[in-house]
Amino acid sequence: MRPISLRAHSAALLLATTTVAAALTAGLATAPAHAQSAPFQPEVLASGLSNPWAVAFIDNGRMLVTERPGRLRVVEPQGPDRSGPYRIGEPIEGVPPVAAGGQGGLLDVVPDSQFAQNRRIYLCYSEPEAGGSGNSTALATAVLSADARRLEQVQVLFSQKPKVASRQHFGCRIVEAPDGHLFLTLGDRGSRMEDAQDLGNHIGKVVRIRKDGSVPPDNPFVGRAGAQPEIWSYGHRNAQGATWGPDNRLWLHEHGPQGGDEINRPEASKNYGWPVITYGERYGGGAVTTGITQKAGMEQPLHQWTPSIAPSGMVFLTSDRYGAEWKNHLFVGSLKFRHLARLEVKDGRVVREERLLENLRERIRDVRQGPDGLLYVLTDSGNGQIIRLAPR
Repeated sequence: MRPISLRAHSAALLLATTTVAAALTAGLATAPAHAQSAPFQPEVLASGLSNPWAVAFIDNGRMLVTERPGRLRVVEPQGPDRSGPYRIGEPIEGVPPVAAGGQGGLLDVVPDSQFAQNRRIYLCYSEPEAGGSGNSTALATAVLSADARRLEQVQVLFSQKPKVASRQHFGCRIVEAPDGHLFLTLGDRGSRMEDAQDLGNHIGKVVRIRKDGSVPPDNPFVGRAGAQPEIWSYGHRNAQGATWGPDNRLWLHEHGPQGGDEINRPEASKNYGWPVITYGERYGGGAVTTGITQKAGMEQPLHQWTPSIAPSGMVFLTSDRYGAEWKNHLFVGSLKFRHLARLEVKDGRVVREERLLENLRERIRDVRQGPDGLLYVLTDSGNGQIIRLAPR
């Protein structure tokens, strides 16, 4: 294992954050309001990661972190009481081959809800085409060895169809529902956006499978001619954030084109509109298709950002470690504007937004709640960091 560098953070990193307040209707963004002090101090736990994409907590204060080039590592605290400096382990052996390049590589990682008993994890990554130039989003499961140095019993549970020669829009967030089913977000691959409306493929979809890779019989398109049975919802662009909400529902956000990033709660069989309806436009200007934002039979977003913030990572805070007023608020990272968005949600609607961590000037790739009830963020760069938001 190799040591990490730790960066001291002074009171200068106690952030003045920009709050945003609005009375919202569906699909309308919030507007800026006054600033206030954040109830935390950022603490850098680890640095020197190569474009990390996801962080997940396993045992004894340890974390699994993916690096987009194709490496999975353990990051752990040192010392007899596990409270010393963190260190980054060597790459774990046995990771499936990945098509690393562009937005592709080793992306999400999630431990099984019974990890303490079975040591099982789930990985999402861009899977190369055997003998070809294409790739697709794939979901694999494996058992982490007792010494956490290798993956065993690796099994691919799902591969997106068709494979496409593209380096864009993999989606690739995994959520385990309380009933044990797995949800996986799948991007439109950039060049295949029209396929997001076609149930005959997995492009621009959310899929739902069992932990053995089989299809739940109550999936909405099981038995429908010409439809892929794994599909849960469709009409999505590129969802790089997903989480289970306190309302016992799946939540996700997805990148819009130029504007029109969305938050949605995907429901079985529903169509979320891409690329027919969107609040964004083509890069450089102009309508994506017909330029409409609403159409019968297509769902409106619960919230949208224009201009785009390029969202990534998503979690509801279920603890009161930062005060009761933040409990059940939604946290979303911004790659473009380099902040962490705190969203107050009432009755399924975003009613207030606040920007945190702006002074860090880091692309926020992932945000998770740790077993200690605190928030942890992952920054996306060649010197990626794990940062804990310590209450003050």
